Amino acid sequence: MRFDLIKCHGSGNDFPLIDARALSLGDADWARVARALADRAGPVGGDGLLLLTAGDEDGRAFGMRMFNSDGSRSETCLNGLRCVARAGFAATGLTRATARLKTSDALVVRDAEIAPGVFTVRETAGPASLDVAAWPMHVDADQIVETPLAGLPSTRAFTAVAMPNPHLVAFVEAVDDAELVRVGEACEAAPDWLPNRANVSFVEVRGTDLFVRTHERGVGLTDSCGSAMAASTYAACLTGRIAYDTPTTVFNKGGLVRADAGADGMVTLSGNATVEWSGSVTVDLESGESGVESGARDLVITRRHDEEIAAWETLRNPM
Repeated sequence: MRFDLIKCHGSGNDFPLIDARALSLGDADWARVARALADRAGPVGGDGLLLLTAGDEDGRAFGMRMFNSDGSRSETCLNGLRCVARAGFAATGLTRATARLKTSDALVVRDAEIAPGVFTVRETAGPASLDVAAWPMHVDADQIVETPLAGLPSTRAFTAVAMPNPHLVAFVEAVDDAELVRVGEACEAAPDWLPNRANVSFVEVRGTDLFVRTHERGVGLTDSCGSAMAASTYAACLTGRIAYDTPTTVFNKGGLVRADAGADGMVTLSGNATVEWSGSVTVDLESGESGVESGARDLVITRRHDEEIAAWETLRNPM
């Protein structure tokens, strides 16, 4: 099947994005498409697949579906949502909308440029939840705030936040990637106490700013994860490290976003939605494999957006 797509990224979190409003594939087929297109060994690559979906009679102008690179579906992806919002704005002529996610809604607004030439979207999501029974996480507590977890290969204290996808956040003096991967892989194994897995973030507090490094569920170690930055911002406020309702800059290896969190659990991120190129590709829906041999082939790039890439370079990896 031939798909038109764009390659885009939010804060370095990169994705193929397809306008799926007129397409009727089921989840199994979309999972195959995700595995084919988001495979780093294939012609497109990415941290997952984004779909722009149609609006509804409840006032949502459009929606987002997100599949991780392993084909699993995520409740949300806030870096990806900014990219989908940009596509939704272009499709509908709006600059402000409510978008439908898997289990929640989010407000998205075209924002002032975070840097010259950088298309910027402000998104508000939440409320963040501390109810671990909803993940589910099978532990002897209703909430996990600054608490070590016996099932993890780490003695660090974690805070568990759902945005609504599940996040474990630990505040550290300095991020150790190897330790983060060990903890992330332990969660990725879906142990009995954590059957739906979790995203894991190590966070450095830098004055009033944060630096976040994330092992993302269904993806692995990523340069950026938007919902992790939101969860980390809320966790930093919850634990008194930064103040509620106060703008902060959240850095990651992919770039940065502006953020603030309220005591009500609502979190706002403002960041880029950058398009790198537009094109089309064929995916073999009969194959459940991934990669060049099994799925994505005959990629044709019709336009490269070099000016957007150059504009983002002014903010990339500004640590």
